[in-house]
Amino acid sequence: MDDFSEVQGDYICIKALEDGVTLMGMTRGRETKFLHTEKLDKNEVIIAQFTENTSAMKIRGKAEILTKHGMITTA
Repeated sequence: MDDFSEVQGDYICIKALEDGVTLMGMTRGRETKFLHTEKLDKNEVIIAQFTENTSAMKIRGKAEILTKHGMITTA
């Protein structure tokens, strides 16, 4: 049942509004490191989750980000 708590982490949905939007997952801990990088082209969508390893995400490029707190559009 421990694996179930991982599934309950917050999710965000990111839609690229241009080609080449870059998503970078960043780690938790003493040092913040890049954990994973993805590249999206225009109109591609990814659903990402915060976990015990991923504490932050950096998004570079024009995108819409949908969270439980609302929608954010990058410039």
